[in-house]
Amino acid sequence: MPTLEANRLLAAAVDAADSKKAEDIRILALDPSESSLTDYFLICSGTNDRQNVAISDEIEYRLKKDFGVLANSVEGRRQGEWVLMDYVDFVVHIFKPETREYYGLERLRKTATTISIDDLNKKIKDAITKTRAKAPAKTALATKAAPTTKANAKPAPATKAAPVAKKAATKVATKTAVKPVAKKVVVKKAAATKTVAKKATKSAAKAPAVRKAPTKKAAAKRATK
Repeated sequence: MPTLEANRLLAAAVDAADSKKAEDIRILALDPSESSLTDYFLICSGTNDRQNVAISDEIEYRLKKDFGVLANSVEGRRQGEWVLMDYVDFVVHIFKPETREYYGLERLRKTATTISIDDLNKKIKDAITKTRAKAPAKTALATKAAPTTKANAKPAPATKAAPVAKKAATKVATKTAVKPVAKKVVVKKAAATKTVAKKATKSAAKAPAVRKAPTKKAAAKRATK
């Protein structure tokens, strides 16, 4: 089955041949059961070798310029008697009138169907219309499918683990907050105790020495004297 791209390339080749005054232009749609190598033959004639070369040059230039496509192979251009251009989906045959008559490709391809350029353009138009009709249908289906998903329908319920995690976080925060304060208070108390001890030591050092009370022996000695 010929593709839209193949039909467009063929239509451009026909137009290029016509612009160089090619004569008796015919498009043969080949039977797929007989020819699996190509879909179409484009056959035309030039009055002489130079015109045939000019026709092939114009076809090559147009397809390269408009579609970026080159022929898979080109044969017979040097002689110009029968120029064959292989574009895979279709093959162009440019003959001198007597050579065309001699080989009779139209007679050999009895199962082939001759189509006009109008028929080809209609095929191209129908294919473009089908392609455009399919695109909006796909977009509409995608739009309808989006709201029906479960993720969009209901928000996910909060997990039971959340409150537990919250409590754990609170405990950790409390522990973290309390510990440093306790340490600071202990440090402050220790520092205060040290300060008091130092002050007491200094005061004791400055105070006058206290005399010891006389013992009983000393008192007896004094009394004897």
